[in-house]
Amino acid sequence: MASFCRIVATAARKNVWSPAVRCASSSVKVTFGDPLEHATGLEKREMLAKVAGNSNPFDTKVFKKGPGTRTQPTEIPSAYSARIVGCTCDEEATSISFMWLHMGEPKRCECGHWYKLVHKAPV
Repeated sequence: MASFCRIVATAARKNVWSPAVRCASSSVKVTFGDPLEHATGLEKREMLAKVAGNSNPFDTKVFKKGPGTRTQPTEIPSAYSARIVGCTCDEEATSISFMWLHMGEPKRCECGHWYKLVHKAPV
């Protein structure tokens, strides 16, 4: 009976452990290719924009203020009809004044700086 158990245990160990060892020691490398091939939807459009040279496709970086007058407001690009904009009124300010901008309506911040929403093609 002991020899039968030893044979069964040896056979089970060979069948269970051998394939894993064989696969691990294989010289075949698994590669997944280019991430652009696996991306879909908005992630793929973002990657394509970066390949095309647009490192800020969603316009999330800080804009430099322009003249900011009523006749020449700072233009903020948006693919939508409204957008939230934050203004640091003073360089040393510790808070940000947020406001909604709507397409076609220039808006004045509390500090007196003017902003205007302009159309931008979506990503």
